[in-house]
Amino acid sequence: MSDDGATFLKPRRRREPFINAPWIVTLLVAALLALHGLRLALGLPAEAFAFTSDDLAGHRWIGLLSYQFTHGSWLHVLMNAAATLVFGAPAARLMGAGVRGAAAFMAFFLLCGVISALGYAPFAGVEGWALVGCSGAASGLFAATVRIAGGGGRGLGPLFGPTVIQTTIVFSIGNAILGLSGLTPGAGGMPVAWQAHIAGYMAGLVLIGPFLRLAGASQGDHALAH
Repeated sequence: MSDDGATFLKPRRRREPFINAPWIVTLLVAALLALHGLRLALGLPAEAFAFTSDDLAGHRWIGLLSYQFTHGSWLHVLMNAAATLVFGAPAARLMGAGVRGAAAFMAFFLLCGVISALGYAPFAGVEGWALVGCSGAASGLFAATVRIAGGGGRGLGPLFGPTVIQTTIVFSIGNAILGLSGLTPGAGGMPVAWQAHIAGYMAGLVLIGPFLRLAGASQGDHALAH
């Protein structure tokens, strides 16, 4: 057979997908972008879906969920969507591609966001504040990625392992500096709830283990006990 024939019979290289992320992460990112666009198209104010000091005082909790899907600008939502895409993929893969894994992933994301908002409240004063954006929940996803990286790809690393401790120190100090200085990218000089980022991150560090068990993940079950 000629060289041309041999070339003809070579299998075609499989194309990699443009977005190589679990479907639940892709769906979540699409929802963040679509809901921001819809809010702008309808002319609805972000404050209508924020979690506010009035909500906390009046024990109205729906804002703890709605605020995570509400953003102040396209730059704001694009940055949070990118963080969700990058840091959500490792956790979603570990939880599994089925419905159970996807449900556990979404519950983990939302709970990190809830804890993020409640963790911010004691530092925000009594009244006059409003939270929007999923950066706290994305911080929880980042924390999960840190635990996974600490496990060397074989499950979760220990909660007090060197990878977690070093990253936590850098993350906390970095957020405090950026938040207090007003130099946070994408914030446009507006105050940033950096305490919420840290609260969401801490929640992610602790909760990723129980949520992996909730998802029925077979990888890393032994590492979760350490």
